[in-house]
Amino acid sequence: MAKDKNAPRYDKQGARRVMRKRDYLSDFSGQLALGLMANIVGQLNYFYTDKVGLAVGSVGIILAISKVIDAFTDVIAGNLIDHSKGGDHKYFKWILPQIIPAAAIVVLMFTVPIQAGQIPGVIYALVTNLILSAGLYTFIATPFAAVMTVRTRSLSERGSIGLFRAIANYGAGMLISILTIPVTNMLGGTQSAWIKYGVVLAVLVFVLFAVCCRNGMKSKFACDYEEEETDGQPEEEEEPVPFKEAMTMLLKNKYWVIILLFNLITSITSGIAASGGTYYCKWIFGNDNLVGIIGAVGMLATVVGFVLSKPIIAGLGIKRTISIGLLGAAVLAGIRCFVPTNFAVYVVTSLLGSFVQIPMMSLYGVLTSMTIDYNEWKYDKKLVAMSGGAIGFGSKVGNGLGAAVLSAFLAIGAYDATLEVASTSMTYSIYGFSNYLPVVINLIMFVIFLKFDLEEKLPKMREEIAARRAAKSEAK
Repeated sequence: MAKDKNAPRYDKQGARRVMRKRDYLSDFSGQLALGLMANIVGQLNYFYTDKVGLAVGSVGIILAISKVIDAFTDVIAGNLIDHSKGGDHKYFKWILPQIIPAAAIVVLMFTVPIQAGQIPGVIYALVTNLILSAGLYTFIATPFAAVMTVRTRSLSERGSIGLFRAIANYGAGMLISILTIPVTNMLGGTQSAWIKYGVVLAVLVFVLFAVCCRNGMKSKFACDYEEEETDGQPEEEEEPVPFKEAMTMLLKNKYWVIILLFNLITSITSGIAASGGTYYCKWIFGNDNLVGIIGAVGMLATVVGFVLSKPIIAGLGIKRTISIGLLGAAVLAGIRCFVPTNFAVYVVTSLLGSFVQIPMMSLYGVLTSMTIDYNEWKYDKKLVAMSGGAIGFGSKVGNGLGAAVLSAFLAIGAYDATLEVASTSMTYSIYGFSNYLPVVINLIMFVIFLKFDLEEKLPKMREEIAARRAAKSEAK
């Protein structure tokens, strides 16, 4: 008998599968655009110190302030979105108005008025960082993160969305790391070259967000199918929870706190790594163009890692996948501590480090959605946008701390961009944030995540949630 292509499909937990290929493609496009924005911000430390000439200490303060304020706007944005009307379809309505300004600010980031002096340059850099990170990026990323939870109830499909988002995010990072320094150097290596590069990125960001919104606003969500199955009765829209009460709920959700800390600490590492590799190549290996070569080689690990991510996660489970990723990254960074000037060792450990952490990166969105399910089980409130926004708080503070830590290491090492060869203090400061610190950070993350046991408990919780929903429906 021929299989009915229109027949409902369900996962192993009995949740209906609703995602189509174009849904994954549009979701991928949105995450790729966000990744390009986030990763180009990661290059600003090097741009400000070596291309614009801003003082190292000032750069650290700029990036730290913008990220800390950005973190608070994540929480505010989540609360505003949760209190807005429109049910599960409201999230793309928040994203759409931001995409043209988002493209514009990508260019404006590089138009620092260097001729006006240090103080105007610092003020301009701070304001543009705040507009991008604390404003536009936040009001796109927060509703976009919530879409994963509301679009489908299937953990399997959420896992696939998480994988595609991780590929997009990591791919954006690879594109930025491979292309930024070689392309801007090819264009002359000046501020003007970076502005031209920013224009191209801005156009790409706009197109990707447009694809995401166009398809996302037309797609059917899990709630649409549930409405069809219940004779047109939509799921009751969740009553907004006051900000203080919502934060109290979240802080009593130990799994949410673990993911908050996990995002905070991993973001410190990524914040340092975003610019750290360029400093390493320029001063330790003597050629900043090597960062593009290392990024290109890393593509191999990226492709293999993402191909194997799904079977690795399926075989190991969520907790063990993350534990192996963290321990592997710590060991590989530890190897570099003993042979810091060997280019081959640096490339191999970086490549393997990417490989062991890619499956872990694929799970960030899944982990957040699991904490939202726990909210619903414990409080009968999902707190979708606020959960994602408040966890984004950890990511933003972590990125800010990462930039501040990087600048602090450079300042302690008496960094001087005008030197031909790195001084001893500069060399050891670069070793510090590139090799020694990742060992410590990954081991701390490993210890924190030992208490995350939600993976085993969630199936039973989801059954109880479903029974609760059914009882409410019968009562009506």
